[in-house]
Amino acid sequence: MWSAHHRKAAILGWLVFVVLATVIGGAVGTVTASDEEMGVGDSGRAAEILKDAGIDEPAAELVMVGARTADGWRDAAADLSKALDATGEVRGLKAPLPSEDGKDALLRFAIKGPSDEAGDRVQPVLDAVDKARQDGAGRGISVHQFGDASSEKELSDLLADDLKKAEFTAVPLALGILLIAFGAVVAALLPVGLALTACVAAFGLLSLASHQLHLFETTYSVMFLMGLAVGVDYCLFYLRRERDERAAGRDAETALRIAAATSGRAVLVSGLTVMVAMAGMFLSGLLLFKGFAVATILVVCVAMLGSVTVLPALLAGLGDRIDAGRIPFLNRRAKKGVHASGGLAGKVLRPVLARPKFFAVGAAVLLLSLAAPALGMKTEQLGLEKQFGSDAPLSVAYQKITDEFPGGPAPARVVVKADDIGARPVRDALDSLTRKAGDGAELTVHKASGVAEIAVPLPGTGTDAEAKKALHQLRDDTVPAAFEGMDVEAYVGGDLASSEDFGDQLGRGIVPVFAFITAVTFLLMLFCFRSVVIAVTSIALNLLSVGAAYGVMTAVFQHGWGAELIGSEKVGAIENWMPLFVLVVLFGLSMDYHVFVVSRIRESRDRGMDNRAAIREGITRTAGAVTGAAVIMVAVFAVFGTLSMQDMQQMGVGLGVAVLLDATVVRMLLLPSLMTLLGERNWHTPRYLRWLPKISHEEAEPTARPYAHNSPVPSGR
Repeated sequence: MWSAHHRKAAILGWLVFVVLATVIGGAVGTVTASDEEMGVGDSGRAAEILKDAGIDEPAAELVMVGARTADGWRDAAADLSKALDATGEVRGLKAPLPSEDGKDALLRFAIKGPSDEAGDRVQPVLDAVDKARQDGAGRGISVHQFGDASSEKELSDLLADDLKKAEFTAVPLALGILLIAFGAVVAALLPVGLALTACVAAFGLLSLASHQLHLFETTYSVMFLMGLAVGVDYCLFYLRRERDERAAGRDAETALRIAAATSGRAVLVSGLTVMVAMAGMFLSGLLLFKGFAVATILVVCVAMLGSVTVLPALLAGLGDRIDAGRIPFLNRRAKKGVHASGGLAGKVLRPVLARPKFFAVGAAVLLLSLAAPALGMKTEQLGLEKQFGSDAPLSVAYQKITDEFPGGPAPARVVVKADDIGARPVRDALDSLTRKAGDGAELTVHKASGVAEIAVPLPGTGTDAEAKKALHQLRDDTVPAAFEGMDVEAYVGGDLASSEDFGDQLGRGIVPVFAFITAVTFLLMLFCFRSVVIAVTSIALNLLSVGAAYGVMTAVFQHGWGAELIGSEKVGAIENWMPLFVLVVLFGLSMDYHVFVVSRIRESRDRGMDNRAAIREGITRTAGAVTGAAVIMVAVFAVFGTLSMQDMQQMGVGLGVAVLLDATVVRMLLLPSLMTLLGERNWHTPRYLRWLPKISHEEAEPTARPYAHNSPVPSGR
């Protein structure tokens, strides 16, 4: 309550903090992770050898020129080759490579300059290819381009457009939902404003952190997603309780004190739980997840601190003006009193509390049924052709090139390091391996660095089962046999190898991450409620929500069931980092609702109610806040589900479905029925744990007369 009595200091301090974080972050800039840093396993070691040797893998590009008849492409290919040379951005342009039927030819070249700048330099090349495509269209000539630089530029442009779309869609959407929830402009603007300033400050802090821990391109999108959802939710919990107390007849200071002692404490516990859960991603051993962990911890921490510092100061300063800008027909709740929002919840709870066994089994069966498709979940590092969608020009180009020149866009790369790379036995082995790799294999020797590379085309699409089988044979048999008995380092890298190694590391990392977040959740719930039963049920309910989210993601994106309804399509797999990310995020986010609801139930229990009455009281009192928070989270996640990138779609749908189920099926059906069946065991503290400090979940003065055990729940009419 310090901030409520020192309003100017709290508000000014918050504004100074946001401005400083933004200015400093903008001044130092953001450092993104290189491909070498993102690598793990043998592919990571291959990339590290090239980096240490100062060998910058050029940004390779492929352009396929096709015609209706054999050799009909020659004039167009010659003209395009001249146009590419004229751009001044191309090096190493090779003679056209004909396809088997002679109707297509492949132009191979690289973009000049460092590979990490290729996306910024490729535009003249794209313009030249586009002009060739337009000129040849009337003569039956087709032109398709795919490569590192063109796909990198497309990815960067899409990410920028998607983030802008998310910002300009999610914020008004959240504001509209809050206007309906509160019926007043000022009350609706407050959570959105605080969430946005928290995101802005966290962006600046993340830019600073990126100089120590380099980031992946999508990290800022993830931060904005989490920051807006959590920031609005925390403010909503706090503001809703303050308004409930005011509606119950409390004066402004008392209402604020009660909100700080109850919802404020719940926000702190929830925020700390989310942050500690996110820290589990550090155990994955992957730079991608370490970046996600830093981003989410920063934005949740800033949002949490804002909710318990500047928010009380603003509420104290605004007083009754929090209801300024009342909207007709939407402000009726304030006139009806504290229980108006719990009317629907009361109606739902009556049969649930009357037949808890039936509803517990029914809710569990529903969630397990939704989770069933996850048993067949397949994961892979989705290539850019799948990320963009099958109709995107780059995806079409990738497919066309792969059909005519298998393995061309994504060959495996054998990297060999030796003290004397030119020694006869080593050179013979390199030449022999290149011949065995077949047509299209290319050997490059960097004699001064003692390193050699062999580009090995993979069969099939370069990413399918046939390609994976060839990769494993290359790694397990061909390469070891070629250099047997020699003092060399030989590793297989490339896009497919990186994907396989990333997946293997994820498989090893998920066990310690899962163990960490379940242990942390258990300990925090145990400390907060002094109940083993509450701690165990928290984990069980979270796992059911996560399982249901996995099942829906698998059904929609792997099998394509209903994918067209959200503008997506079947891609045959889930992005390989998505299951672990969804697990950690949902374990953290579900604590928002769980801590808030169970704290209110415990508050009623501490005031002397029996278990069933406390459940009824706690859930009806929190129904409005939980529903509003869930609707906002689902809306924000749904926006991400409509973005262009496949991984953003999967993340939006997975998190949105999980939060929706968590706030409805879990919190309104499964939690009350389960707690009713468990009875007083919910609150039993074993003798060996009675040394734990007892945290009060109630305010000295009750907010309203407790319900009698058999009192009807007010309907709000």
